[in-house]
Amino acid sequence: MISKNEINAALDKMILSASGWRSVFAADGDEESASGEIPKAHCIIAGAASLVFAEYLTQSAQRSTENVLKPVALLGTDTRPTAKAIAEAMVPVLTACGCEVRYAGFAAAPEIMAWARKEGANEENRQKNVGFIYISASHNPIGHNGIKFGLTDGGVLPAEESNQLIEKFKVFIKNEDNIQKIEAIITASAPLRLCGDSSEKNSAYKAYYDFCGEVAWGSGDLIAAAVKDGLVKKPIGIVCDFNGSARAVSIDKEFFSALGFKFKSINNEPGKISHRIVPEGESLDPCAKLLEEAHNEDASFILGYVPDCDGDRGNLVIWDDAAGKARSLESQEVFALAVAAEISHLVFTGELKYGSNGEAITKAAVVVNDPTSMRTDRIAQAFGVSVFRAEVGEANVVSLARNLREDGFLVRILGEGSAGGNITHPSAVRDPINTVLALAKMLCARSKGAQPGFFEIWLNRSNQTDKYREDFTLADIIASLPQFTTTSAYHKDAVMRIKTQDHSALKNRYQDIFLREWKEKSGELKQKHNIHKWEAIACNGTEEKRGINHFGEAGKGGLKILFSNDKGKEIAYIWMRGSATEPVFRIMADAEGRGNTIERWLLDWQRQMIMEADCNV
Repeated sequence: MISKNEINAALDKMILSASGWRSVFAADGDEESASGEIPKAHCIIAGAASLVFAEYLTQSAQRSTENVLKPVALLGTDTRPTAKAIAEAMVPVLTACGCEVRYAGFAAAPEIMAWARKEGANEENRQKNVGFIYISASHNPIGHNGIKFGLTDGGVLPAEESNQLIEKFKVFIKNEDNIQKIEAIITASAPLRLCGDSSEKNSAYKAYYDFCGEVAWGSGDLIAAAVKDGLVKKPIGIVCDFNGSARAVSIDKEFFSALGFKFKSINNEPGKISHRIVPEGESLDPCAKLLEEAHNEDASFILGYVPDCDGDRGNLVIWDDAAGKARSLESQEVFALAVAAEISHLVFTGELKYGSNGEAITKAAVVVNDPTSMRTDRIAQAFGVSVFRAEVGEANVVSLARNLREDGFLVRILGEGSAGGNITHPSAVRDPINTVLALAKMLCARSKGAQPGFFEIWLNRSNQTDKYREDFTLADIIASLPQFTTTSAYHKDAVMRIKTQDHSALKNRYQDIFLREWKEKSGELKQKHNIHKWEAIACNGTEEKRGINHFGEAGKGGLKILFSNDKGKEIAYIWMRGSATEPVFRIMADAEGRGNTIERWLLDWQRQMIMEADCNV
């Protein structure tokens, strides 16, 4: 029988947040472990998590209708070695709680969420409450794993609902009788053959395939026709390094090929993870090599992508004509491209309208996380579109976008620029297919008669009409974006380990240090960098507070110091926040201008001030 101390020791190392419940699940405790075994304590934790979610589904169903059939729990995993063991602990508990469990096996995160959306709209499920459990640790190392919960709106539970679930779980797992109850259910269950039911996988696959078309083209077939026409005139080839992820058994090849794209891929075997999971830095090198080989054989191959293990994000490599080789794009650059493309989509379809004076008359917005580069603000400003910021965490960004839609805003694109990828409405999760298609629309939907294409729309709105030429390339589109230098979220200097547990107290101490430093360095900042003013901003959940007087108001959320020049224009910022999914403290800087050396200066300054604040305990 497992002891409560063993459970507590495992829980102490676990991070519970709206973005996912995560820990190192590998039995040997190595975060890079390829072992599929998990400790008994983690089996109990997984079982308890599934029981709490089953009760949540049941209670939600009872609130919504009197004639309730048993809830449906859709279950899927990414391709980590420990996924099967976690599922084996969850399925018998869900069944014991009266849930109808439908297990699809390996499925990309956007795939299971599209499946949940479709099942929720299914007439046969009108009297059932449908929810999903997704077993994944996203971009974390291979020995990690985790759990995400959601319903039928296409995304994870909103932060408020998720926090309620976390509190119920904490109360449940403290009771030793409950621990024994979960242990008894798991022990008594017959061995499970968890390979994924092919019929359930097919259902998830089809739901996702259909939904991707809906997201990409919107209502009508105007844009789909423009893209297909553009591909006939100028074919495009795409490569992908699946890296053994859940996308290796998803729709990618069939979907892109059906549209007319050429498609090549490597590392296609699910579970055979050949390099670091996070699609940043050196993890993009194999894809770049593949793109170069494909381009040398067929010059139409110009774009590639690499997903993370659950396939909800994918960063890009492109063929660079000037350099004569493939190169990777930064996450912030990728997101900026997607924003320019998807707002152009709204102009192209007439959903975003302008008056005779050129001012936008449609109330439209882009929603981003607080460390998203200001290049996104510049793009939105060109279109007359507002930008709203939420705290880091996909659930926060999605919730804020929903709130804005309820207030009458048109919100097509949202996301976390600092993490890569984008969310395109009506999807509520990042998806590399949507990212690739955003760029493809920019390239393929070209000007025709009086109808300007996507790229021409963007150039017109940003006063760069002189840059348009009929044979433009992807490099031309990238060169037209606002120029900023931004710290990568995965740069080694963007991650800190701090001792202070109370982040509010840390930020209050940081405030004293910043005010002292500002006084000492104000002359240098003005003369060398044209930085004249600062403003402190806190982001917690879906709320952004500007001009805060006490930095500690940011709590565990994001704290940003925004800098303006002598004309009052916002030109740079420094930012900090403790991660909700990893035991690290993240920092970054953003500064206007390509290759701007002030970004490095600001980042080093930020690090030095935080280190001092962390020492002054």
